[in-house]
Amino acid sequence: MGAFQSAPTHPEYTDLAEKTGFSVEQISVLHKRFKQLSHNEDTLRSEHFKEIPDLACNPIRSQIIQAFFDKRNFRQNGEGTVEEISLEEFLVVMSHFKPPSRHLTQEQRQAIRREKLRFLFNMHDTDNDGTITLEEYRHVVEELLSRSGAVGKETAKCIADAAMLEVASISVGHMEPDEFYEGITFDHFFKLLCGFEIESRMSIRFLNVDTTTLCK
Repeated sequence: MGAFQSAPTHPEYTDLAEKTGFSVEQISVLHKRFKQLSHNEDTLRSEHFKEIPDLACNPIRSQIIQAFFDKRNFRQNGEGTVEEISLEEFLVVMSHFKPPSRHLTQEQRQAIRREKLRFLFNMHDTDNDGTITLEEYRHVVEELLSRSGAVGKETAKCIADAAMLEVASISVGHMEPDEFYEGITFDHFFKLLCGFEIESRMSIRFLNVDTTTLCK
């Protein structure tokens, strides 16, 4: 008999399973981690995530944390951010990392792919205006490169500028010298990553995770 079969079931788990696609067993694992992070409080705040050791050295730590408080990721067509999240909202955000089932139609797989890419897009569209601007893109590149020690800050800026021009040429084609590229829209983002295998890369095997290390 597996350990999860003897775990107590909360009445709310069934409803949460329907809303998130997680099994009752997976929700039990995630609820334990929620309680650990929140110190047994009913809600999580950003400072709780800052206590996770492995996030401390992550170059896009702030974007990862903010994603949990971004209403766009709650599947309710919301806007703006919240100061704290409930277990349900935590599970909804975590469900973006749920591996797709093997028994999905092509249409269902495309829908999951689009949802995962939308989540990634929201992480980098930090001002919630529907585009990833050069400044937002530059910030991510600078953080990734400068924190790794690969290049200096000025070099990182040059790389970000060059990469953005390349993105512009792919997204909108030829641009005149006096034209200004406002930024990457989600449709452009989706097109740019058409060959990127996001489904398995952006996933966590939830039942194979120790609750003391989940979300590290």
